[in-house]
Amino acid sequence: MEKLPELGKIHPGFFNKVIYPRLGMPDRSVLVGPRHGVDFGVVDLGDKVMVLSADPFYIARELGVEKAAWFAVHILASDVAVSGIRPKYMAVDLNLPPEMTEDELTRMWKTVHSECKKLGIAIVTGHTARYAGCNYPMVGGATVFGIDKKAKLINPRIDVGDLMIVSKGPAIETTGLMSAYFPKFLEERYGKAFVKRAQDVYYQMSTVKDAAIAAKAGKVTAMHDATECGVFGGLYEMAVHSRVGLNIYADEIIMQDVVKKTCKYFGIDPYCAISEGTLLASAKPGGAKAVVRALQDEGIPASIAGEAVPPKNGIHVISGGKKRRLEHPKVDPFWIKFEEYLKK
Repeated sequence: MEKLPELGKIHPGFFNKVIYPRLGMPDRSVLVGPRHGVDFGVVDLGDKVMVLSADPFYIARELGVEKAAWFAVHILASDVAVSGIRPKYMAVDLNLPPEMTEDELTRMWKTVHSECKKLGIAIVTGHTARYAGCNYPMVGGATVFGIDKKAKLINPRIDVGDLMIVSKGPAIETTGLMSAYFPKFLEERYGKAFVKRAQDVYYQMSTVKDAAIAAKAGKVTAMHDATECGVFGGLYEMAVHSRVGLNIYADEIIMQDVVKKTCKYFGIDPYCAISEGTLLASAKPGGAKAVVRALQDEGIPASIAGEAVPPKNGIHVISGGKKRRLEHPKVDPFWIKFEEYLKK
């Protein structure tokens, strides 16, 4: 009997073999197409570009409808924001579970409207219906677009010598979701005050602000949202995309105490775990400190935690004076533990 695939994103090997070679009709106006380490696509519009990204419309009912809707919007907006172009338009397809009530739909949509308005995003088209077989948390999908001058686009390309910046540290999404879904486990170990702090991490799960600050600070060469497979997976993908090696200084990556303890309790490697909200960026050596300073000035913790090296040097993690070659995590440990604790 054939083994069922692991949960989460399709691993890079399968993507490269099956998906990447089959992308429909080639078109020269596509400046950036699907690839690892890049959150968005880009279409050339002459003196302007259109940046777009698609994702599931993720509504985790256990979080509360309003909280879940906030996250759904920011997941989508973040992937465009890391291009340096502001997200401006959204198309939404809602394939709703039959059990979603009109009250829940109303509350969800009011939050979507409110959050889009705050971010300057107009909803331009979509589809809304209930269907048998549809279920939480993936209640549809959406695409966010941004259009602006070509000069504002940060077309991700890391050069040898660039420095790597990490905002907020690893496992932001892991901490926000595990503490929201399974608070009683954490409370038994660390107490109610800790659970509240862990759940507050939830509202760090957006890179919209981080990306705008970094782009404005200047000399940024690439940005990426550390979603599935986390900080190490994201940095690995960025390096492979740009065909450079990396020295990643794990001890220099900021680790929030609440994240460290949450991941320790659930037995999750924070560096390889899903981390929506963590901005990974590369910048020229003369501008990296300015980017970190700009983020810190806005209350966003950040640090320089690596450097790009020639590709022949490979991708390595350096920690505690020891150096090891980094392989792509492939399977995000969050999904394994999430499923395990759902059963509990």
